[in-house]
Amino acid sequence: MVTTGVATQKAVLGGNRVQARCAAARASRPRVVACSASKGSVKKVVLAYSGGLDTSVILKWLQDTYDCEVVTFTADLGQGEELEPARQKAEAAGVKEIYIDDLREEFVGDFVFPMFRANSLYEGTYLLGTSIARPLIAKRQIEIALEVGADAVSHGATGKGNDQVRFELGYYGLKPDIKVIAPWREWDLNSRTKLIAYAEQHGIAVPAGKRNEPPFSMDANLLHISYEGNALEDPWIEPSETMFTRSVSPEQAPDKPTYIEIEFEKGDPVAINGTRMSPATILTELNRLGGENGIGRVDIVESRFVGMKSRGVYETPGGTILLGARRAMESICLDRGEAHLKDDLMPKYAELVYNGFWFSPERLALQDAIDRTQQFVAGTVRVKLYKGNVVVVGRKSPYSLYDDKISSFEDDGGAYDQKDAAGFIKLQALRLRTLAKNRGHKWNKELF
Repeated sequence: MVTTGVATQKAVLGGNRVQARCAAARASRPRVVACSASKGSVKKVVLAYSGGLDTSVILKWLQDTYDCEVVTFTADLGQGEELEPARQKAEAAGVKEIYIDDLREEFVGDFVFPMFRANSLYEGTYLLGTSIARPLIAKRQIEIALEVGADAVSHGATGKGNDQVRFELGYYGLKPDIKVIAPWREWDLNSRTKLIAYAEQHGIAVPAGKRNEPPFSMDANLLHISYEGNALEDPWIEPSETMFTRSVSPEQAPDKPTYIEIEFEKGDPVAINGTRMSPATILTELNRLGGENGIGRVDIVESRFVGMKSRGVYETPGGTILLGARRAMESICLDRGEAHLKDDLMPKYAELVYNGFWFSPERLALQDAIDRTQQFVAGTVRVKLYKGNVVVVGRKSPYSLYDDKISSFEDDGGAYDQKDAAGFIKLQALRLRTLAKNRGHKWNKELF
């Protein structure tokens, strides 16, 4: 069976439907299986399958090691790759149930946009492009497992990275009794040479470019593309310009700025330059505009959840534009208390997404609070894109809290009585004056 579909679920939290279905399964099988299954104990496994070398080897390894039926699931998250070869490779490997799902709209509408409502940045820099894709893949794997009666799921994440955590927290959060097979934590194929030898032994095609150690690993979706490992492992060495695929360098960007207008409703972008678009279409267009103007490149050293530091280079052109425009929209629509509370909550929210806790009660609670602030975040932001920069040059909203009469340096007609500021300042200073008076010379000496 080959299935292809476009997800249309619009639930903000992502996963409501599968969570409800999994609740019934938990009643009959409440035990969490957190260790590897033995041969013969797995009947059917749903594999997150890209069709690349690693997951092709994993597919054959699962069949041989666990003597089980394998169902492949390939997600189109806007990575820009042709997915038909994945189906052909799965068929050639004898897979009878193949799922190839276009999840771009669900990915952007139900995962990326809710995350952006929080203005999420991990460690102040990373826009969480890889992190936010994992809970959707995990969710769809569990849905498929329920549909086909599979008792296990499998992924290709290594034992050193964050993705193993993100996938498995998603699996267990939705179906706590699911068996999880993580080949990189089990097999002895711990080198490129062994992996290729296994592939050749079992008739798995090895692309010419995979025979030598790749210069870096890549992960792509509609929000970003990441580059990590090998040639990038020394954080002192500048990445090669030839590496980048989604953006020109700022030096090579046009000398003329590009102006665009982004319209928002309830915190989400809904139109560019007056043309309404779907979530995935909006992000695609922002990626094009950002890439053409050298926007969205970052080179960071991040703290992985598993404990180590890791250097990563990312291209997130559309997300970088969206973050700047969103904050500009909020600057006139949010009350100071709302805005500052959101900024206080953001690092915790970003950490939860980065660490894989998308389906946790604390992330859901934070989402409720964040979304409550977005009801009046609506209007239009005008931005200038120029040589790697996103410059906000205009913003307007029917719900704007900006009152030019009050803030004006000219005569405000009595809208603001400047004499009131004296009492306000004295009340704010009361505790400071009391401290200075009470603690005397020693207190003043510490300050000076």
